[in-house]
Amino acid sequence: MQAGLSLREFCLKNGLDPGNYSRVERGMFRPPQDRTIVEKYATALGLERGSDEWLQLFDLAAAERGQVPEDLMSDEELVDKLPVLFRTMRATQVSPEKLDEFIEKIRRS
Repeated sequence: MQAGLSLREFCLKNGLDPGNYSRVERGMFRPPQDRTIVEKYATALGLERGSDEWLQLFDLAAAERGQVPEDLMSDEELVDKLPVLFRTMRATQVSPEKLDEFIEKIRRS
């Protein structure tokens, strides 16, 4: 919309499949598993590689697919600690407010 293009025009200009893009956008399809396709979406949207917006797109795509982002999965120390985080989250019924506080503490550390 920011580029003043219809979805079809945007997809054709960027070599994307308009039907699939529309279905992902509307939540009918999960984001693509293939990283290169998500990179193509990010580039088409004008996101700078490695920027917060770029990483957020990949994080949201992974979360929508029920996955942990690839770059985090490559950190063995972090992966080893994820089960403890999951068990703690299940056991304590964390409120949205407490979760926001937890996220803010992580950001500040």
